[in-house]
Amino acid sequence: MFEHTDGDRGQVGIGTLIVFIAMVLVAAIAAGVLINTAGMLQTQAEATGEESTSQVSDRLEIVSVSGNVSDSNNVTDIDFVLAMAPGSSPIDLNKTTAQFIGSEGEETFTTENDTSGVSITNIQGVTEGGDNPVLTESSDRLKLNVGLNDVGYAELAEGDRMTVTFTTDAGATTQTEIRVPTTITDEDSSVRL
Repeated sequence: MFEHTDGDRGQVGIGTLIVFIAMVLVAAIAAGVLINTAGMLQTQAEATGEESTSQVSDRLEIVSVSGNVSDSNNVTDIDFVLAMAPGSSPIDLNKTTAQFIGSEGEETFTTENDTSGVSITNIQGVTEGGDNPVLTESSDRLKLNVGLNDVGYAELAEGDRMTVTFTTDAGATTQTEIRVPTTITDEDSSVRL
């Protein structure tokens, strides 16, 4: 039925088959590289997303701020009542930093319990394991007392202003402005800031 008179026909078929196999191998290698790169990018995107979410949501909420007044009617200590922001993961105050900026300059320090000028007191719900005050529930409250002179910042006089920024371990920041009342009387032992 079929007559093969030309001896070159088989060689052309083998050459085509070799080129086809080479193209399939190149395509398979390229597909493997693309799949590997896509997997790596997906992992990196997930990690970046988690870090970004933490930087936005894992922050402190300042419930109240008050200052203790000295005999010279200056604010010597500041008491912050702190809670977790809604949707936040647990926050360890020992790994949080505070920055005070005002007319007396700038001072940054960690809010680690029992360091010079800083003390943390449990107000509500926090289970303290040794010196590890961690806010874990939205109803937890801690009082952070900062002695201004002890952390290297000057006492605040009547009418002074200061900006306070708390930065958690995740990198989320909370900022508030403190304003000392323009009149402090001798009867005042503490003032709301």
